[in-house]
Amino acid sequence: HLNYTYQEGEGGIAEALGLCEHWVGKDDICVVLGDNLIEKNIAKAVSDFKQQGRGAKILLKEVHDPERFGVATVHSGRVVEIVEKPKQPKSNLAVIGIYMYDARVWTIIHTLEPSDRGELEITDVNNWYIRDGSMTYGVLDGWWTDAGTFESLHAAAGRVREGGANRVD
Repeated sequence: HLNYTYQEGEGGIAEALGLCEHWVGKDDICVVLGDNLIEKNIAKAVSDFKQQGRGAKILLKEVHDPERFGVATVHSGRVVEIVEKPKQPKSNLAVIGIYMYDARVWTIIHTLEPSDRGELEITDVNNWYIRDGSMTYGVLDGWWTDAGTFESLHAAAGRVREGGANRVD
C-alpha cells in the first residue's frame, strides 16, 4: 500500500515530513529523501534505532564539500550540534538524507518556526533531539550521493551505471 501527499511550495523537509503525521501516528518513522542514493543498505542502522527505544538516529558520511549539507559536530561519541549549510564547517561529516524518529517528532515539527530561508528545517528537528540527549548516529558504510545538483545527479548516474565506483561524495 502506498500513500503520498503533495507539498505545495518549498516549505522544507520538516514541513514535508509533517504532512505524513496522520499516516504514521504513534509509530517510529524512517525518512529517506528521494534524491539520496546509497551503495549498501541501512538495515543495521534501523535495527540499532529500534533497540534505542526512543529518540532519533541520523546517518553521517565524510564529504569533500560539507558546506552543501547539514554538518554534524561529534564529540566523545555524541553529536553535539548540526549546522545547516555552514560557510565554515567545523567538520566534514554531512548528515545524509536518512533520518529515524520516534513519535515525538510530530510535536517538535508543530513547534518549529520558519528559518531565514522560509522553511521548516529538519536540522532544527535534529538539534531538538540532540538537546534532549536522545540523538544517536551511525556512519554510512559504502558510497552515498545526494543527487540534488546537476553535477551530483550526473555523478550518481555514473555510479549506478558502473555498479558504484570507489568514490564518496
